Order: sequence, then C-alpha cells, then structure tokens
Amino acid sequence: MAKDAGTASSANHRYVIQRSFPKGALDGLDAAAKAKVNQTNARFGVKWLMSFANGDKTKTFCVYEGPTEDAIRQAAKANHLPVDTITEVPVTLDAH
Repeated sequence: MAKDAGTASSANHRYVIQRSFPKGALDGLDAAAKAKVNQTNARFGVKWLMSFANGDKTKTFCVYEGPTEDAIRQAAKANHLPVDTITEVPVTLDAH
C-alpha cells in the first residue's frame, strides 16, 4: 500500500541521491567523516538518513530529508560529494 512520506516536518521532503565514486574511495569512511558530513548538512536543513552501496562501493544510493532538491545539492557541494541524480521519493510502498 502506498502512503505519503512520514517526515518529521511537513517542510521536509525525502530524496534518493545516486553517487559514483572511484574504487576504494569509500574504504576510509569513518565515524569522524560521517559526523563532519552531518554537521555540514545541518547548515542546509538536510539530514542523511541512510545509504546503500553496490558490491565494489563505486555507487551509492543515499536517502536524505531536506527542504528542497537545491538544498540537497548545496549540502553535497559543501561536502565535496558527487551527485549523479536526485529523485524525490514522497511515497512509501510497504512490503507487507
């Protein structure tokens, strides 16, 4: 069954960001690096919820909340992160 995204604030929207990285670029990603990304994201009203990666970690699919697609792009730029595509995903499709 489909339903509207249950975000914390009606001003926030949910997005999936696809990114491409060189092989090995994500191998050193540690808690300190993640904390820095989250701190920078907060300046743009953006929240990183989770990410998925392909087997060789050259592509990631990241779920974010933020006010606009532009805010997501600005946060990515400030974090020096690539953006291949951004797709707003306002509907949740439950598996059950």
